[in-house]
Amino acid sequence: MKNYFYLIPIFFLISCGKGNLTHPSKDTIKADSITFLYKISKNEKVSLDLRRQKINQALALHSGIENDTVLTKILFQKNLIHLGLREYDSLLFYNHQLSNLASEIKDEKILAAQFYLMGYYYAEVLNSYDKAIENYTDSKFYYQQLNDSSNIGRNLLNIGTIQKDQNDFFGSKETITEALQFLSPAKDLKYITHCYNVLATNNRKLLNFEEAVKYYTKAIEYSNSVNDKVIYQNNLAATYLDNKEYKDAISLLKTISKDSILNNNQKQYARVLDNLAYAQWLSGSNIKEKQFQHPLKIRAQIKDQRGKIASYTHLGEFHSSTNTKRAIAYFDSVVQLSKNLKIPRAEKDVLKLLMNLEPNNLIIRNRYVFLQDSLYNQELRVKTQFAKYKYDDKLKQESILRLEKDNAEHKLEVAQQRNQKIQSYAIGGLLLALSGFAIYFFAQRSKRLRQQNKTAKLEATFETEAELSRKLHDDFGGKLNHTMLLLQNGADNSEILNVVDGLYNQSRNFSREINDVDTGPNFKEFLFGMMGNYCNNTKLMVTGSSEVDWLKISILSKKTLFKALQELMINMQKHSGASLVSVTFKQSKDTLKLSYLDNGAGATKDSLNIKNGLWNTEKRIKAIGGTIIFDSEKGRGFEAQIEIPN
Repeated sequence: MKNYFYLIPIFFLISCGKGNLTHPSKDTIKADSITFLYKISKNEKVSLDLRRQKINQALALHSGIENDTVLTKILFQKNLIHLGLREYDSLLFYNHQLSNLASEIKDEKILAAQFYLMGYYYAEVLNSYDKAIENYTDSKFYYQQLNDSSNIGRNLLNIGTIQKDQNDFFGSKETITEALQFLSPAKDLKYITHCYNVLATNNRKLLNFEEAVKYYTKAIEYSNSVNDKVIYQNNLAATYLDNKEYKDAISLLKTISKDSILNNNQKQYARVLDNLAYAQWLSGSNIKEKQFQHPLKIRAQIKDQRGKIASYTHLGEFHSSTNTKRAIAYFDSVVQLSKNLKIPRAEKDVLKLLMNLEPNNLIIRNRYVFLQDSLYNQELRVKTQFAKYKYDDKLKQESILRLEKDNAEHKLEVAQQRNQKIQSYAIGGLLLALSGFAIYFFAQRSKRLRQQNKTAKLEATFETEAELSRKLHDDFGGKLNHTMLLLQNGADNSEILNVVDGLYNQSRNFSREINDVDTGPNFKEFLFGMMGNYCNNTKLMVTGSSEVDWLKISILSKKTLFKALQELMINMQKHSGASLVSVTFKQSKDTLKLSYLDNGAGATKDSLNIKNGLWNTEKRIKAIGGTIIFDSEKGRGFEAQIEIPN
């Protein structure tokens, strides 16, 4: 199991009185025996088989004892041991029992830990990523009720890692950025460095090599694990390779290869040697095949099957231009290993290389197309499921807020009734003393007015929440119902996927429209991520951003800039049909200028004067002392010039 697998340790708080001369009861003896057996089952120094034996004895002894809190802890420990022993049928059986019992008695701590455990099972054992995200999301929900910030962050880290592995790099960046807000450097440094590593990989896959290098460097700098440092350094070297910075890659890999820590980590040692040989070959150095064969031999000895895929791929590329038959043989080995290990993405990548060597082989081409479609559907399913679980989690939070609101209203009503009684008693007393009556009357009247004012503000807040809820129900819920009808009527899969993809995008965009803007150090990344989300089928060109001092810009200007660009992107996506969008930044001493240009359908002068999103954008910019000028004609693209104060 992976090193970062985390579960909350469970402790029994049992005290024994000393000096008690009475004989203990049978129930006390049984409870002490259960505690003793339970502690042995948690001792990681003994074998898993012995731990399973002891927890089974504890479970048998508990029969007939009415203490569900102790039972949930026993069942959770039993599930943890079954997972370690790979007894997955038993794990699923007792997971069902534990979930029902813990839900019934509202044991949120056990529910949070159990959902985390099952998230790990679905992700690492079954590779069922939609179920993994579902369980991690449920775990996060219960940790939110417990105000456990660290475990909220760790669940988000796991979800973001799955999104990264499924090529949802923008979604992963968003989730990992959220995770960092919950993790504390004092006790979560290891998980923070994992976050930096995932962020770096996302940027690397998005070809943003500068950001990738920055985050890999931060991961290396902050990590207190020598093994993790080697992994991050190897990842950094791979980034240099992707960016064709072969000299930097070779220099770093040579340094890593001399690290004594690799003497005890043959897997990483083989990876470093293989990457070093590959980097030297790509740089044009005259290297021999044995430099690839040596790490392959190490991987074969330690049975590193995934590592062998990388070695065979590099050897195939090495021979592609000189010995086609040997290259094909190595690539075929990758295909077989990928199928055995159920890694379709590795098979697809090597099939692409094989097509270059055998362009007329229809079997290879058809298999490549099949895998490409399957992986796309899997990635889309993960994106859709994550959007659904995120939406469901939001509804749960809203339900809790409504319950808190009802409780607050009840307390307010009780307080009002109490005040009314006090007022009645006071009036009776004031009838006996006219002067005291006048003073008391005005004091109570002033208090009642203040209370009414607070109630009015509270009602206004609730009305705003209700309006947001209606918008989610009427708009998003209607489309979700339409999707269900399509499924019931057996509609075409592509039509259903298009509707579901639209729902995902709509939920994400709606969330960003109503949520506050991140105006902190991550504002630039947050802004560019938003623009990228609206340009799935449109090429986005941004210039001048690196010269902008984003920290100099005020929070109000950042929010206004974000909303303005968001409205321009929405307008482009919905109406213009543009294939190219250009955004240029230029900062002076007092102002930030932005030029927006697309090659879409454009708009008439009359349509620009209609009170729509663009009209609201103009109002926002003028309100902070800025200016915006639209320039557009039907069929000739759309242009906007924005100037706002820093």
